[in-house]
Amino acid sequence: MAVPKKKMSRSRTRRRKAEWKVAAPTLHSCPTCGQPKLPHRACTNKNGCGTYRGREVVAR
Repeated sequence: MAVPKKKMSRSRTRRRKAEWKVAAPTLHSCPTCGQPKLPHRACTNKNGCGTYRGREVVAR
């Protein structure tokens, strides 16, 4: 098992941990109903139309 030879400084540790950020998901508007949806997903909003690429794929 690997054991570190030197102690990692606080700034180095915190700089590494600072890279773990959560980004907000990107949203696109549905071309049929205009509701926001995730890209490459069917429109499944509460008032959504249930379409994907112009076809109805989710039964309402």
